[in-house]
Amino acid sequence: MQTVTINVTVNGVQYERGVEPRRLASDFLREDLGLTGTHVGCEHGICGCCNILLNDKTARSCLLLAVQLDGAEVRTVESLGTIDDMHPLQEAFWEKHGLQCGFCTPGMLMTATELLENNATPDREEIRAAISSNLCRCTGYQTIVEAVETAAVKIQGEAK
Repeated sequence: MQTVTINVTVNGVQYERGVEPRRLASDFLREDLGLTGTHVGCEHGICGCCNILLNDKTARSCLLLAVQLDGAEVRTVESLGTIDDMHPLQEAFWEKHGLQCGFCTPGMLMTATELLENNATPDREEIRAAISSNLCRCTGYQTIVEAVETAAVKIQGEAK
C-alpha cells in the first residue's frame, strides 16, 4: 500500500504521518489522530457535522483528502475547550440548549467559531446565514442562534 507523508498542525500540535492518497481527512482525524469530536454524518458534504477549520476557514473534512492537509493548520472541536474549561461557545450552547442529540454540534461550533472570529458582533441574520449550511434535525435552529448571540457577548466581555 502506497503512502504519502504529510506534515500538518492539528489543534496546535505538529504531526508527520504517512497516509494513503485516498484517505479522507475525516478518517485521518478520527482514526489516525483519535480526534473523534469531528462527526461523520452524510459523507457527501451536505450536513456539516464534519466541519473543521482549515487555515481558519470552515471546511468539510468528509470531502477533503488527508493529503490536502499537508502544510495546513487544522482546528477541530477539541481545540475549543474541555469540560472543565469550556470555550464561550460551548458554554452558550449548553446554557441556551443549542443542542439536543449533539450530533451536529461539533460542526455547528466550528462554523460559529469562524463566524465570531471574523465578525465579533453578528446579528441574527448573519448568524442564520453562517449556520445555514449545517443541518440539525433536533433544535429548530432558534436555540443555536441564541447560543451564538450569547457567545458573542461573552467573548466581547472577555476581550475588554
